[in-house]
Amino acid sequence: MMEDKNHTWVDFFIMKGISDLPQLQTPIFLLVLLIYLAILTGNSVILLLICKNRQLQTPMYYFLSHLSVMDISYSTVTMHKTLITYITGDKSVSFSACIAQMYCYVAFLCCEFVLVTVMSYDRSVAVCNPLRYVIIMNTKVCSALASVCWVIGFSEVVPAIFIIYEIHCFKTNKINHFFCELMVIMKLFCYKASKMEHLIYTESFFVAFLPFTLTLTSYLFIIRAILRIHSSAGRRKTFYTCSSHITVVSFLYTTILCVYLRPTTSYSLESEKIYTLFYSSLTPLINPLIYSLKNKDVKMAFKQLINK
Repeated sequence: MMEDKNHTWVDFFIMKGISDLPQLQTPIFLLVLLIYLAILTGNSVILLLICKNRQLQTPMYYFLSHLSVMDISYSTVTMHKTLITYITGDKSVSFSACIAQMYCYVAFLCCEFVLVTVMSYDRSVAVCNPLRYVIIMNTKVCSALASVCWVIGFSEVVPAIFIIYEIHCFKTNKINHFFCELMVIMKLFCYKASKMEHLIYTESFFVAFLPFTLTLTSYLFIIRAILRIHSSAGRRKTFYTCSSHITVVSFLYTTILCVYLRPTTSYSLESEKIYTLFYSSLTPLINPLIYSLKNKDVKMAFKQLINK
């Protein structure tokens, strides 16, 4: 670490972690470990069921498998360093590793925003054009849409990485967080990062607000189609097919938008820890539960797997 007046050119960072209290270290480690194992188990079971059961090899479950991969990936990105730190006691992380962790975390989040939008489009096609659903959402289209999600997610973050490498100047190398999070890194810049703030708000429009608008539009078409169904039983059945996705979308936007779409002047590191821990653990943990408990096909496939 080299210092130049009030500027620090860092080679590594020191992670403060979730808490400094010694008596909380073991409980926190066990809690994070149990949550991480539950995330791996839940999403891996979803992936296994989709691969093994032919009834689940449909566009909706194809996109769900990508969602499970994203959930496993970004929970691994955030939690693996926390677990390693508690095991080894080493709180240091190199500058490159820190930026790579930040890049992967934000990229997986962007991928998920785009993916839930694609899933809402899939549901709107299934409800509004049921007879043409198989034709519209064919294998090539599904593969292309899934690829777009990954490409957009990982390309959106690239400009921010270039800005950070361009700045490469921080007030300190101590990070008051349990992983390298973008907003926390911004707080450590030597000078006001107005360029980065503008970039975040611009990209938030494309990976958060625009996908939300498209998702909302898809559900407006779905609601219109449901209202045209004459029988109440038919309306309930149609709405039930979308209920899992609605729950996932609501949970996704409620948590993550509270973190990223707020001015940096009202930013609090402690609240950021709570929000990020809440999102990075509960969202990938709850997603497979939502689709398992609210979906008859998944429950049936799970019973068949257990019987085998």
